[in-house]
Amino acid sequence: MIDYIAQALGLPLLNPIKDTKANFEHGANFAVAGATTLSSAVLARHHVRNPATNSSLDVQLQWMNDHFHKFCHNDCERKLQKALFMVGEIGGNDYNYAFLQYFDEARDTLRIQELVPLVVAKIKHAVEKVISFGARTIVVPGNFPMGCLPIYLTKFGLESEVDEFDENHCIWLLNSFATFHNNHLKKAIAELQDKYPYVTIVYGDYYAAYEQLLKLGETKGFELHKACCGVGGQYNFNETRMCGFPGVKACRDPERYVSWDGIHLTQEAYRMIVDWLQADLFWKLRCHH
Repeated sequence: MIDYIAQALGLPLLNPIKDTKANFEHGANFAVAGATTLSSAVLARHHVRNPATNSSLDVQLQWMNDHFHKFCHNDCERKLQKALFMVGEIGGNDYNYAFLQYFDEARDTLRIQELVPLVVAKIKHAVEKVISFGARTIVVPGNFPMGCLPIYLTKFGLESEVDEFDENHCIWLLNSFATFHNNHLKKAIAELQDKYPYVTIVYGDYYAAYEQLLKLGETKGFELHKACCGVGGQYNFNETRMCGFPGVKACRDPERYVSWDGIHLTQEAYRMIVDWLQADLFWKLRCHH
């Protein structure tokens, strides 16, 4: 999505921060695939394991700190005054790993809800950190409606405890959890805005953007809940034979699918989401483009 946001602003695509030969004059991407907000140690205390990486949000912030130390030469305030900072979306993987590793019954949502204040506090800390670097325009995105993703629909959609679907044929319980996180995050953003009135801090409503994508996709005849790249089952998803595994093929028309691999969206879906976000965000950010 950040690529489409850059294009919408007339900027080059962002280079990953670990590409030592890249040009970072127009921005940098500090994201890590599979990263969590909370450290592996904190997650372990809640019986959650990150199978993908140890580069949590703190690690990314340290990379940012090191980058600006070299990039700004003690002039970050001036150099960053017109920069746009996207702080997230992050937090989804903390919950994904928790739900996918030990979610058995509906009551387990209460245990996983205990992570939410910790995750939101860490995101809040990250926002304050980027403000200290010199950020003056910040978007803090919320989470997608996770109950709409094929990975969750496949795993929990047929189980008696969580088989209540909403009007979008998404798992209501999981979407309620995403809303719970988003409400906590919006409250934290309001507190930050009060504390830093000279900074523009805007909530990125990925949840509403995804819902709009489903409505628009339905009118265009999209596959709303089936993965383009996958195999088997009602949602074309099997966690033992995922996209990229030998013999697992992609659909011929990914531009007509919302989900790429059951977890991530297709390029067309991300483009449509950014179209919605542009209309929603740019006026709030006072962007003149």
